Amino acid sequence: MSEANGNSLHSLVGLSGFRCIVADPPWDVMRGPDYNSNGPSKPLPYPTMTLAEIEAMPVAGVADKDAHLYLWTINRYVEKTYAIARAWGFNPSCLLTWAKTPHGIGIGGTYVQTTEHVLFARRGTCKALRRVDSTWWTWPRGRHSAKPEAFQDMVESVSPGPRLELFARRARPGWTVWGNEVEANKVITKTDT
Repeated sequence: MSEANGNSLHSLVGLSGFRCIVADPPWDVMRGPDYNSNGPSKPLPYPTMTLAEIEAMPVAGVADKDAHLYLWTINRYVEKTYAIARAWGFNPSCLLTWAKTPHGIGIGGTYVQTTEHVLFARRGTCKALRRVDSTWWTWPRGRHSAKPEAFQDMVESVSPGPRLELFARRARPGWTVWGNEVEANKVITKTDT
């Protein structure tokens, strides 16, 4: 997935430096079995990327010299996520956790995976707008792989703009979005209601 809706991430290089980047890569995994079954895992309903493809993305080229990165990951790839953040020019700082209410069998082996993580990383000296007194949350689930709006709200309260969301699934006012589910590479000033 080097392009999203025909737009290469390389086309963002040279835009004003993004001081806040949220990325939710399509990790190369299978989804769990059908709800409340013990059947086989199934392919995800969207294209995935290998670790090498994710690591090779030109994120360093779109980030400001002073920036924050929020890199979503799953248990399987937590260790690799630190290397990806470094390859993108960021220094890992803190692992944040979204604890989700169990929902049927789900993916996982001995333990069903009911958490997702966000690696918060820094580049340069981007000062936070405020301090958050937790590293875990119990936000409600949405559709498969959708991230909570409360997360984006928190990011906006902590990290200054301009802001970029990679692998976005919807437009959000004040953000530049890139992904195969949105019209990419433009700043969203308002959303249709």
